[in-house]
Amino acid sequence: MHAGTPPRRPGWYVISLRPRGEHAALRRGAARRGGGLIALSPWRLQVRDDDRTRAALRAALAAPRVLFTSPTAVRAAQALQPLRRRAGQRWFAVGAGSAAALHRAGIDAVQAPARMDSEGLLALPDLADLRDSTLGFVSAPGGRGLLVPTLQARGARVLRADVYDRVPVPPSPRAVAQLRALVAPATLALSSGEALQVVLAALPTDAAAALRQARVVAASQRLAALAREHGFGEVVIASGPRPRDLLAAAGRP
Repeated sequence: MHAGTPPRRPGWYVISLRPRGEHAALRRGAARRGGGLIALSPWRLQVRDDDRTRAALRAALAAPRVLFTSPTAVRAAQALQPLRRRAGQRWFAVGAGSAAALHRAGIDAVQAPARMDSEGLLALPDLADLRDSTLGFVSAPGGRGLLVPTLQARGARVLRADVYDRVPVPPSPRAVAQLRALVAPATLALSSGEALQVVLAALPTDAAAALRQARVVAASQRLAALAREHGFGEVVIASGPRPRDLLAAAGRP
């Protein structure tokens, strides 16, 4: 490129609903495919650090079964205390990312589903019959609304430890301006229903209308149905929630 030549505009865009500061993987993947990224964060993540959270985490980690709902939950818990699997304990992760985070934290045996969502986790045989059992649930407030009620319905006493918060942030002026000016094809990478609902509620009406024109790549059938309920037209389903899964399903418009 010659000096003074403006950079080439991307041929398409990925719209990311990841938390603030966590768009890098989607940005790199889109760039490799000739795309740009619109970072539309619904929230930032903040680790809880207080006596009540530490006590709840200690109780959850002492349960016979321990379940982590995200890599962030693993990192936040590890920041509060070392993670060690006791003899006879069974540890679970919602997906491969959470399982990898637990392995890095020193947990040698983790069960995670091939289908990386709540439904896939609940299909694991060791979570089928939970009568008279106790399960530690390490997460954040909100999200994964299916898990705790289902685990309780199966008989588990759930010891919940919310170790971080999703702190809402307004849509960035840059992202709103990008949506309003969008002319290239765009794909919304959807791995969180709560994130989608928060963003749609926070966007100005015209920017929300522009967002609904994007093609959606959803991480599950449930998220695909939610996108359609919110007025999105073209929706395809990825093999999982990881950036590479979403980008593979997106292809290149």
